Amino acid sequence: MRASQYFISTLKEAPNEAELPSHKLMLRAGMIKRIASGIYTWMPLGLRVLRKVEAVVRSEMEAAGSVELFMPAVQPAELWQESGRWEKYETGLMLRIKDRHDRDFCFGPTHEEIITDIARKEINSYKQLPKNFFQIQTKFRDETRPRFGVMRAREFIMKDAYSFHADFDSLVDTYGRMYQAYSNVFSRLGLKYRAVAADTGAIGGTGSHEFQVLADSGEDLIAYCPDSDFAANIELAEAVAPAGGRPASAEPLARVATPKVKTIDELVAFLSVDIRRTVKAVVVESEDGAPVLMLVRGDHTLNEVKAEKVAGIKTPLTFASPDAIRAAFGAGPGSLGPVGFSGRVIADRTVAAMADMITGGNEDEVHLTGVNFGRDCPEPEVADIRNIVAGDPSPCGKGQLAICRGIEVGHIFQLRTRYAEPMGCTFLNREGKQQTMEMGCYGIGVSRVVAAAIEQNYDERGIIFTDAMAPFTVVIVPMGYGRSDTVRAAADDLYRQFSEAGVDVLLDDRDERPGVLLADSELIGIPHRVVIGDRGLKEGQVEYQGRRDSEASPVPLAGVVAHIRSRLGA
Repeated sequence: MRASQYFISTLKEAPNEAELPSHKLMLRAGMIKRIASGIYTWMPLGLRVLRKVEAVVRSEMEAAGSVELFMPAVQPAELWQESGRWEKYETGLMLRIKDRHDRDFCFGPTHEEIITDIARKEINSYKQLPKNFFQIQTKFRDETRPRFGVMRAREFIMKDAYSFHADFDSLVDTYGRMYQAYSNVFSRLGLKYRAVAADTGAIGGTGSHEFQVLADSGEDLIAYCPDSDFAANIELAEAVAPAGGRPASAEPLARVATPKVKTIDELVAFLSVDIRRTVKAVVVESEDGAPVLMLVRGDHTLNEVKAEKVAGIKTPLTFASPDAIRAAFGAGPGSLGPVGFSGRVIADRTVAAMADMITGGNEDEVHLTGVNFGRDCPEPEVADIRNIVAGDPSPCGKGQLAICRGIEVGHIFQLRTRYAEPMGCTFLNREGKQQTMEMGCYGIGVSRVVAAAIEQNYDERGIIFTDAMAPFTVVIVPMGYGRSDTVRAAADDLYRQFSEAGVDVLLDDRDERPGVLLADSELIGIPHRVVIGDRGLKEGQVEYQGRRDSEASPVPLAGVVAHIRSRLGA
């Protein structure tokens, strides 16, 4: 491609709306243009990157046995009502619309209902199973706060796949192949990532893994063990019970006045104690609306996803109102504890192993020291209800947990019968009886992958794309293309050689200053650059510089194509 025939529209500064590096750089490089909040046009340069990602995703899905189709973006409400999600889908995220006949539709945020409807109509026998379908298509989720450019946009490109099975063993087999296909995708794109065990969230089902691109700007926290392959989203990472059990009590129960003390930090300062002796109280509602006291150590935080999964707890997790707390405990938040409370008490594993605790006294501005389960209050229920912290023992037993940030770019689920059962998606088994299909679903945020890759690969000069994702693999920058016949002839010949060798090349023949041409090539993130000038040509040389190289190096003009192809592994 010749730049003079293409469309390159770069900016020196990013608009004020941009926050993350990827958002700033994509706008500056002219890859996207904002149309409305969370809605962007993919400009020619950005679209080339997007298509490169799609090509890798498509090839790996096909290699794993998935068959491509294309489902409608606009979906009838009836299917969502069948699955039970029309009213329950994450509040506010679904864009509901009506047609001229006043019938309800939505702009699909996902396609489980559509594909399940297809399967129940087209698959009748176990002989047709398993089947795996995928599409690459536009989705719309009406985010409350769309931000960070295409990282959290309302309209986005997604690869979603869905598999159907006669039994769970078949689902597990396909799930494993999808896991490997996703690993192949992100490895081929040159990204640093981790596959982490995750919560199933609004999609439903059982087993689930997220694929996280590691980046300091990531919204998700990932717990991992440096000494093993263990990794999990912090919402799901297990907090292992302390070794050694509970020590013996050494203190009597004592009441301490704590005026104006409402928080754990204030309590620690007032009593001059180690925060690890204190216990934090959180009150949530049970399924019948009764208050339930949850206890975590003072330096830990309640994990709401884990807490919601405790049997008998109201879903979604609902915190008790101040009035309900006062009616149940006789005190307000900040002075609560298990002593004297007759309701249900759930202690985190760490709290269950503590002795001589400091808790609220269920009396305003009063705390208790020397609190011990079994002596001062009944033994509580014990559950893993806290977030892990760096240094906790890894559940794999091979070391301590570390925490890093990641950007979710893929998610795979074992749906089981979450959609098949309510929608009557059945088949005739070997015995000739109707049986509900098992399902899996597998998503990749294709447009988000582009932003995540930039978050992981950029410097002060701009984007650093990998060979697999760059809009162009090589850029030829001639110094004075329109003024020097020698430079123009060499640039044109080199452009021809790269094109014939199958290398995706851009010849920047624009009538711009050399500084502009060089700066644009770095901003756009093209991995390999060849600079041609009269002085070098007199010695039969050009300058080659990889995007990550600190400086250019001379390469013979006659060998530059072979030199770059060797770096590309060709």
